Amino acid sequence: MGRVAVAAIVSLWVVPVSVLVNRVVPEPYMDEIFHVPQAQQYCRGDFRSWDPMITTPPGLYYLSLAYVGILYPGMIFTRAISSFLDICSPAILRSVNGVLAVICSVLVYEIMTLLRPRVNDRNATACAVVLALYPLQWFFTFLYYTDAASLTMVLAMYLACLKKRYWISALLGALSVIVRQTNIVWMLFAACAGIIDVTLLSGKCHVKVADIDGSINDPSQPIQKNSNISSNLRRRKNNGAVDTDEIVRPTANILSSEMPGLLDEIKAILLTSWHMKWDISVQFVPFVMILMTFIAFIRWNGGIVLGAKDAHAVSPHFAQVMYFGLVSTLAMAPVHFSWGQATRIFESLWRNRPLSFLQVLLAICASFLSVHFFSMAHPYLLADNRHYPFYLWRKVINAHWSMKYLLVPLYTYSWLSIFSVLGGSFFFNGRKVSKKDLDCSLFSSYRRSSCSCSIDRVQILHCAVLSFDAAF
Repeated sequence: MGRVAVAAIVSLWVVPVSVLVNRVVPEPYMDEIFHVPQAQQYCRGDFRSWDPMITTPPGLYYLSLAYVGILYPGMIFTRAISSFLDICSPAILRSVNGVLAVICSVLVYEIMTLLRPRVNDRNATACAVVLALYPLQWFFTFLYYTDAASLTMVLAMYLACLKKRYWISALLGALSVIVRQTNIVWMLFAACAGIIDVTLLSGKCHVKVADIDGSINDPSQPIQKNSNISSNLRRRKNNGAVDTDEIVRPTANILSSEMPGLLDEIKAILLTSWHMKWDISVQFVPFVMILMTFIAFIRWNGGIVLGAKDAHAVSPHFAQVMYFGLVSTLAMAPVHFSWGQATRIFESLWRNRPLSFLQVLLAICASFLSVHFFSMAHPYLLADNRHYPFYLWRKVINAHWSMKYLLVPLYTYSWLSIFSVLGGSFFFNGRKVSKKDLDCSLFSSYRRSSCSCSIDRVQILHCAVLSFDAAF
């Protein structure tokens, strides 16, 4: 019932807004001047022509061709069109993304119910609807861009991975790369998440790790030590549920114990993965094949993008990681920019001083270096005033030479808040926060346990992939 409700609610705004956009902007707009004519070439059966200004693979055009092929019999029967070419109008092509936006919201619902099975149907529906309104996705829903198709494929790939359908996940990953080649990063994320899942849920998590130390107080009991690590690993993947039979080692200082604990978990995962290498190889060989094919493509193509290579050279744009953090928190401003959240972060920093102060200082220094040496203005950003970033760059970031530095504390706070929400409380200080406060937060990952709120390692991996994807 939840899927139907999500699809119906999202359709209630997708349909009327799409009609409005097509009335106000009937002709191709912005990058549509490249995508729409290329799709129409495919509708004519001309698969050899290619606009050299298009940077992405033709996945969206093949998808659109299948979509209009499904619509064609009905529209011919109702005499809405006279030929196949008529159906490849800008309005029909834009409707591809409208349909994908609905599918995307349903995928979000499915992923949420898998990751957080304790969330009731009503809350999961509300959260999926809220995420469907995410500002960066909203704009491209009503235009013929690759964003909606790309996100839908990535979410479908991740959902298949969560359901342990790894070969299907790899196939969807390949399709996502055909839509937008940078999705190779997300395919690697899904593969890593799947490997971690297989490793943690296997009975081989009890492999003896003799050289692991750090978070267990008594090194003279290796069996108990390994058992604790294995138990802790399983708890990470228990969908946030509380296992009352599980004995969790109490900690006096979460900051000093969780970070070594993270290293222990990484060691345990790597060693267990090595012992399971043949099983993992069989299940995840499609991901390796796709990765090798992608590397061969880059070598053959001479770069990642297909066209306009001079304007799309790979560059270390680390300042964009700062932008990503700020945009993510602004999209959930009531969660991140509240007095209660600021107080929790400050209390965490104060409780773990001076180490926490040193960490924040290093973060601020890294942010300053990022914005000073790696702030880049793309030529298209400066040339087209129809993009919102054009005005953000001109009126805010580049308004004065000092402005980009003055924003650094805000960038730093944004990332502190994101990790605070990821872990339940910043720097692992064990402070419990009600899960209901963040039911609709993209980064919510509160885990209730008998001793502390544990940070979800998979969501840290997720955040790391987001950062890497934004940086280049």
